[in-house]
Amino acid sequence: MARRLKFNIFRYNPQDPDSSPHTDTFFLEETESMSLFIALNQIREEQDSSLQFDFCCRAGICGACAIMINGKPGLACHTLTDELPEEITLMPLPIFKLIGDLSVDTGTWFRAMYEKVESWVHTDETFDPNTDEGRMDNALAEEIYELERCIECGCCVAACGTANMREDFVGAVAMNRIARFMMDPRDERTDKEYFEIIGTDEGIFGCMGLLGCEDVCPKHLPLQDQLGILRRKMGWSAVKQLFRFKS
Repeated sequence: MARRLKFNIFRYNPQDPDSSPHTDTFFLEETESMSLFIALNQIREEQDSSLQFDFCCRAGICGACAIMINGKPGLACHTLTDELPEEITLMPLPIFKLIGDLSVDTGTWFRAMYEKVESWVHTDETFDPNTDEGRMDNALAEEIYELERCIECGCCVAACGTANMREDFVGAVAMNRIARFMMDPRDERTDKEYFEIIGTDEGIFGCMGLLGCEDVCPKHLPLQDQLGILRRKMGWSAVKQLFRFKS
């Protein structure tokens, strides 16, 4: 027999002066292979057309449908209702600017973060469209691609204890980007230049090691591994600089 699911969904329109934060309750009959994405669309189509939430690809690629699911960040399209209890509470991701109901503006946050960590290849080489594409070792390319799989959903940011307490913390996603460019042979920045960006409490020393980011990453990126690698690289760089200074 199909379960009758109870959804407690956060509602608030910050652009409406008469709106106040609250939750609305909806009920649905659970169907086979029902995801939260399907459930939210069914609620909007059949019960409340004003319900706001984000979605795009429905395949865990765009990251748009990230929400808080019973207190834990996750993708609505990847989360099946049969993995959850009969009562489901849905909230918007914290930290990001609220657009309305479950919809938040992750784009502004990510743009500011990418500008802060200068998330692009730094090179003095002039682009020539007539030359062959630059070669890269396959193994290295695969290592870089592993970190490039981030879909910018914001789940790791929402789950981060430091990011929830401090607006200046760049988060695991930013350190993942720096780790990616440190591996890229086309980027001409030095270790010192990298560490000037993230070698502070706003970067690698702000992490409390709670592992929330890696626990909720829908692409299972090795976020804590990369943080540890960056710390070791920075420590080793400092040791080399110290001995160079002494000599």
